[in-house]
Amino acid sequence: PIQGDLFAEIMTDGQGDEKKSTLQTLDSLPYDYQLIDTQEKRSEIIQKLLTSEILALDTETTGTDPMSAELVGMSFSIVENQAFYVPVPAEREEALKILNEFRPLFENEHSLKVGQNIKYDLLVLQNMGIEVKGRLFDTMVAHYVLQPELRHNMDYLAEIYLRYQTIPIEELIGGKGKNQGNMRDLNPKDVYLYACEDADVTLKLKNILEKELKENDAEQLFYEIEMPLIPVLAHIESNGMLLDTEALKQSSDYFTAKIKLIEQEIYALADGEFNIASPKQVGEVLFDKLKIVDKAKKTKTGQYVTSEEVLESMRHKHEIVEKILEHRGLKKLLGTYIDALPLLINPRTGRVHTSFNQTVTATGRLSSSNPNLQNIPIRDENGKEIRKAFIPDEGSLFFSADYSQIELRIMAHLSEDKNMIDAFMSGHDIHTATAAKIYKIPLNEVNADMRRKAKTANFGIIYGISIFGLAERMNVDRKEAKELIDGYFETYPQVKTYMDKSIEVAREKGYVETVFHRKRFLPDINSRNAVVRGYAERNAINAPIQGSAADIIKVAMVRIYERFRRENIQAKMILQVHDELNFSVPLPEHEQVEHIVITEMENAYRMHVPLKADCGWGKNWLEAH
Repeated sequence: PIQGDLFAEIMTDGQGDEKKSTLQTLDSLPYDYQLIDTQEKRSEIIQKLLTSEILALDTETTGTDPMSAELVGMSFSIVENQAFYVPVPAEREEALKILNEFRPLFENEHSLKVGQNIKYDLLVLQNMGIEVKGRLFDTMVAHYVLQPELRHNMDYLAEIYLRYQTIPIEELIGGKGKNQGNMRDLNPKDVYLYACEDADVTLKLKNILEKELKENDAEQLFYEIEMPLIPVLAHIESNGMLLDTEALKQSSDYFTAKIKLIEQEIYALADGEFNIASPKQVGEVLFDKLKIVDKAKKTKTGQYVTSEEVLESMRHKHEIVEKILEHRGLKKLLGTYIDALPLLINPRTGRVHTSFNQTVTATGRLSSSNPNLQNIPIRDENGKEIRKAFIPDEGSLFFSADYSQIELRIMAHLSEDKNMIDAFMSGHDIHTATAAKIYKIPLNEVNADMRRKAKTANFGIIYGISIFGLAERMNVDRKEAKELIDGYFETYPQVKTYMDKSIEVAREKGYVETVFHRKRFLPDINSRNAVVRGYAERNAINAPIQGSAADIIKVAMVRIYERFRRENIQAKMILQVHDELNFSVPLPEHEQVEHIVITEMENAYRMHVPLKADCGWGKNWLEAH
């Protein structure tokens, strides 16, 4: 929070006018930045750098995708205000010669490697055959651990912590867009100050953030969970995933034909053709022509609102609504995945490489982008078609392991509710056990509908769901929803106590935390606006649960990765989807891998109830999960 005020002070001069003059720039520093462009200079600098226990490093490349970017140069810093830039030629053989000179530096297990988004540098160097060894310190992740809701890019951190304005990359390669150049086009003399500054600023940030981590009780989370995770994520990303492009082609043909069929059905129901992709025309057909509701919602410009949410609430009003929703769903599936995935295959590796973002979600969960593989719809048949196309390496099987009801188990642990703990310890299905207690009947009398309602309550209550929300989700009246929630809290009284206490803690401290002390700040918890405050209260209940689940699977990932390396396992971790880990496993390692993965997942953290992992095998992701 202090940093936020400082930033406001930097950016305005009290009258609200922008003013950056209080920020230092490179010109105002006594800097010593050197261009290291001969063999002689390189030898000298390597000897100097090898003596240091801390090495800040940064790579300059031709692009932002580490799997396809080429290395243009490397910068290093071991003392503040001093840095060195080593250009690397475009010819791979020549580049490898230079990199081999620096290999002892990268592979020195005794020095701490410091970087801003260092996973990127690890991947770029790995593509050149260099494995960076030793402990890591990532300034971007350090700031994320301290302030998950803020931005973590280096320019912002330099302004906040160092009151310093970095050289903008646009000065070198131009603004974003198709005419933007890249570092390879520039003379090293024009690059070296920018590159040296990156390494130097990173070192300075590390010296400040290191102290902040200590002061904020965040060292365990940072050094024992987030930092060891970086090489694991780099490993998963570089492994990539194999796609059965033939299967995707067939799916594409099948869905395209299906879309055409649905279009004809929609036109028949609308009694005429129109552009289904146009929200304006959809609104006119539904509300002017077919008049499926009396009062339709409009935007400020007078156009009808036809968002997913609105149409979903009218699904039962007219057959055409369901068809339009289905049409949209299939279009999205085709555009986002089925037709898009084959275009994302890396020509060098023949695989799709997602990027895992360690500093995006406020809860501590990983997110995935380019492409987002954590978002593939799995509940419906259509989404399953996509999972079928993800296959293991030749001679291997697809192995998938996921935590069973981890968030409910964490709720049982945190609330210490005796009944919930007993339900898990007895080995009964938790939703059936919950239903039996709520409806006060024996386990064997619980029917599918009761179990479904108990399951909705179990998961809804973790997210602080309201009576209204539960009624809507379960399609029942509010009276039944209220009875269900009352019955739930009667069954698990300490869960209610835990929820109330979480909100109280958030009010008092301004944050809640996970079992590994990951903080989630909730400044709106005392808001006068009931809606805003309610949102913060739901986060106060859920963030420790979802965040603890995220922390636990990270611990498991690190341990599995380390055991694979120690025991010389050839199997590869290829994807994480929140509570699920996926692997490509050579046939002879089948039993050994299952044993390691399940053991490490189930022992990642000791709780009042056991962690349980389920697993499956198959020829593709769909079969395994």
